[in-house]
Amino acid sequence: MQSLGSTGKPARRGISVRMGTVGMAIMIVVFLVAVVFAANENDVVGWLVVLISLGWLLIFSYVVFTLRGAARKAADRFSEAQQGFAPARRTAGPSDEAARARDLKLDHSFKIVQVQVGVVREYLGRDEGMVERALETIEITSHNARSMMKNAGEGPVEGTIVD
Repeated sequence: MQSLGSTGKPARRGISVRMGTVGMAIMIVVFLVAVVFAANENDVVGWLVVLISLGWLLIFSYVVFTLRGAARKAADRFSEAQQGFAPARRTAGPSDEAARARDLKLDHSFKIVQVQVGVVREYLGRDEGMVERALETIEITSHNARSMMKNAGEGPVEGTIVD
């Protein structure tokens, strides 16, 4: 039975699977050729070559089957994750995503305002320039946040933001 891909068509085998199969076939042929030559010659060197080729065949087999199993498990986990996200994708429309992005931007704007209020409190009476820049940042940030909420046609206010 052939597995079906997400499009309903039979899933294609990747190049790495084909290469593993070809590599396995080559290693088996090398092993069998070594056995035939060793049996015909019946000397120690021939049987040592057989043992070495058998070792390489076993190592190659272990690597190929381990990687195939890991790839299969990863593909299963990936498809499970896709299926887990599918209902969320169907329920959340473009307006929901836009609203979430807007809410995140507004939250960030409020955090900026909170930080700048702390700057004003810290430098009030000590560094008038720092207080002025912090107030300007608050003004810019609040204008931008209001325009996000109203969808005003005006562009964002520009200026220097103080960290």
